[in-house]
Amino acid sequence: MYYICGMALIEAVPNVSEGRHPRIIQILANSITNSPGVHLLDASSDIAHNRTVFTIVGEKNPLKMSLLNLYAAAVELIDLRSHTGEHPRIGAVDVVPLVPLAPRDVLICLSIASELGKAISERFDIPVYLYENSARAPERRRLEKIRSGGFEGLTEKMKTKAWHPDFGRPRPHPSLGASVVGVRRLLIAYNVNLETGNLDMARHIAYTVRASDGGLKGVKAIGVRTNRADVVQVSINLVDYEKTPLYVLFEWVKREASSLGVGILNSEIVGMVPASALFPGANRRLQLTGFTVNQILEYRLPHLHTQPPG
Repeated sequence: MYYICGMALIEAVPNVSEGRHPRIIQILANSITNSPGVHLLDASSDIAHNRTVFTIVGEKNPLKMSLLNLYAAAVELIDLRSHTGEHPRIGAVDVVPLVPLAPRDVLICLSIASELGKAISERFDIPVYLYENSARAPERRRLEKIRSGGFEGLTEKMKTKAWHPDFGRPRPHPSLGASVVGVRRLLIAYNVNLETGNLDMARHIAYTVRASDGGLKGVKAIGVRTNRADVVQVSINLVDYEKTPLYVLFEWVKREASSLGVGILNSEIVGMVPASALFPGANRRLQLTGFTVNQILEYRLPHLHTQPPG
């Protein structure tokens, strides 16, 4: 889809367990962009989640170097022993999804995942799990299975052979925990904020909407608090927006909230979104807040790279 000098452009979306200190977030962002040939498209931080999601693109080797620079910065700046936040996590650099922007580039992404996992464990003594298309066992495909128990339960979890990491020793790094790396398709991180402080309502709606509990196809969801006492959130990963369009997802959440006597404050897209997932009037129909054209992936890429002949 996108190439420069015949080399494939790969997207990476590292999720870092820090969302409350702008200075630290800026240092982490700088560590990414210090690698020539890597472009930082978006950085989305959430205070309640205490998490920042970076979206970057680059060719294989510069991208790998950039991600290793991010880990090196995290070693100095993040300590999970004093970290709190609403979002599940097992690591300082919690998860690094690698996303092929064309089907032919899946193999490139798979090789990056393996090389990166090995390098992370060797350089920083951080155990690494491979997930999604990179998983070496069926039970490790789903990120939520790997994250189950969180950082706090990781030591006990890793004592069992079934949860020994794919790279590194079977014990978490004292301050950085573990990390998850793998190849997945484009997904949309999407939050719907409810006009209530009742967390049980957000959790109930998340239960009804997620695919694993009989809801909508391609939907993962949890209920979490926000930085406002009177607002809770249904935090969603839409892993297949073709099977479940955004407007269908939003209307489902709105209907469930209405049945509980709760209104929708707004919704938000975290990071980048493919143009094909949007539709005329999306801002209004989804009650989106803070969304700009710069979050549309196809809008950001063409001025960086050109397609190869043929």
